[in-house]
Amino acid sequence: MVGRRSKLFTLVGALVGLALIGTTPSLAADVTTPFAGKAVNGGTVTHEKQQGGKHVLMVSADFQVPGSPDPHWQIVDSKGTVYLLDRLKLKDDKINRSITLPAYIADVTNVQMWCAWAEVVLGEASFSTPIAMK
Repeated sequence: MVGRRSKLFTLVGALVGLALIGTTPSLAADVTTPFAGKAVNGGTVTHEKQQGGKHVLMVSADFQVPGSPDPHWQIVDSKGTVYLLDRLKLKDDKINRSITLPAYIADVTNVQMWCAWAEVVLGEASFSTPIAMK
């Protein structure tokens, strides 16, 4: 009886593992490469489509906020159009770790951290394929 129970637990564990492996590739498609650049190296961005059709980008927990005076989120689409969006640093030392993308952006290929004061890209992360916003 004990042997049957341990085999059952092994079988259930294997099935759960296979189910998780089957879902991993779809999640991996919406994560960028790590940031690389002058001031931002490391950390990634995850894309999530929320209920209501809103598209949200979020930096990972290991993302280090650059020490530059005015870092902003900046998006590049598949046509090379650049969209300067919200500030990364907010009042009272709060950090804007996620951003809801405006409806006028058709897709996203790269996410940049841009210093509006120095007008320079601090770091850039890329999706393996463009993320469509429709």
